[in-house]
Amino acid sequence: MKSLEELKAIRDKMQGQLDLRAAQEGKIRVVVGMATCGIASGARPVLNKLAEEVANKGLKDVVVTQTGCIGLCQYEPMVEVLEPGKEKVTYIKMDPEKAARVVEEHLKGGKPVAEYTLNQTNL
Repeated sequence: MKSLEELKAIRDKMQGQLDLRAAQEGKIRVVVGMATCGIASGARPVLNKLAEEVANKGLKDVVVTQTGCIGLCQYEPMVEVLEPGKEKVTYIKMDPEKAARVVEEHLKGGKPVAEYTLNQTNL
């Protein structure tokens, strides 16, 4: 059995890493498709990497969340980035390495990684 102090330490450590339930207004939302097809395609390691990188880089204005089916199973794992006042960016066929690059270039640097996005040539 863990002591109260140990439980508080675990809570404090995890609190800033991943907010799976509540998206906060005015923040960038990063949504990972976690339906059966997404999970089978490797979405869980992508979700974990995104949360880890966001926490490591101290991106306080970014919330990583999960959702069910996004609707394009052949492109899973999929990640959507929703920035207030901007058009949604949908990343396809993600893996943890691509997720780290998206955090660095898009979430931190402000420039989407076009080669990983869903566009008319992918359809």
